[in-house]
Amino acid sequence: MIVLDCSAAVDMSRGTPEGRALMSLMIPEDEVIAPHLLQCEAANALWKYVHAGHMSKEEASDCLANALSLVTEFRDMRALLPEVFAESIRLDHPAYDLFYFVLARRNDATMCTLDEKLITLCEEHGVDCVHPVEI
Repeated sequence: MIVLDCSAAVDMSRGTPEGRALMSLMIPEDEVIAPHLLQCEAANALWKYVHAGHMSKEEASDCLANALSLVTEFRDMRALLPEVFAESIRLDHPAYDLFYFVLARRNDATMCTLDEKLITLCEEHGVDCVHPVEI
C-alpha cells in the first residue's frame, strides 16, 4: 500500500524527471491511498503554475485529473484529524504533512513524496518512505 502526497502526485502528473522516476516504481496492483487533502493541495499547486504562466488552464486541468487518478481511494480527513493535530504539536511539524504521515503509519504503508521535510519525518519515526536518492 502506498500513501501518495501532493508533491509526488503533481510531479508524476507533470512528467518531471522525479515524477517519472516515482511512476516507474509504482506497481499497478498497489493500492494507492491519500487523504482528501490531496485534492485541494494539487488544485492549488497547479493554480500556481497557471498563475505564474508556466502552463495553460487546460494543461493544469489535465494534470489535476491525472494526479487525482493516481489515487485508488481517498480517505476521510475527519477520522485522521485528532491524531494529526496531536502529532503536529508533538512533532512540531505542519498538520498538512501529518495527514499523509498518520495515514501511512496507520496503514503500514510506504510514503511516496518528494518533500524533504516529510521524508526526514518519516525516516525519524519509522514510516517507510521512497527517498529521492533511491530514484
